[in-house]
Amino acid sequence: MGELLFQRGLKLAVAESCTGGLITHLITNVSGSSRYFVGGVTAYANDAKIHWLGVSQDTLELYGAVSAETVLQMARGVRIAFGVEVAISTSGIAGPTGGTADKPVGTTWIGFSSSDGEEARHFLFKGDRLAIKEQAAQAALQLLADHLQVANI
Repeated sequence: MGELLFQRGLKLAVAESCTGGLITHLITNVSGSSRYFVGGVTAYANDAKIHWLGVSQDTLELYGAVSAETVLQMARGVRIAFGVEVAISTSGIAGPTGGTADKPVGTTWIGFSSSDGEEARHFLFKGDRLAIKEQAAQAALQLLADHLQVANI
């Protein structure tokens, strides 16, 4: 994934909520990641999502923090804020508390934004808090890789 970004001259930014910086950690564990990774924002609280990423208060009230609409605004917001071509975002319920009947623990939305388009994917991960965070981080990186394989960015 990193090599594809570098070869295409693309820069990446990340907006994380439920993953708490884990995606950024995984990306920066790769030597040379500074060639394509600009940075990230861990916006855990709704106020941070609004202030730093441009998520609409209306979106949060209508759909909640864990929604397609929110992760799309997060990804778009971090892409614009960092001036990069591609961005990914996460928001979810890692547990063990916080789940509801409509959004049980493990519910996660992952967003992607580029000049070529945007996408949000829904997941329901299983396991303890750390397992859910790890699955979400890996799924976000996979979503990015999927887009890089087919996009004309």
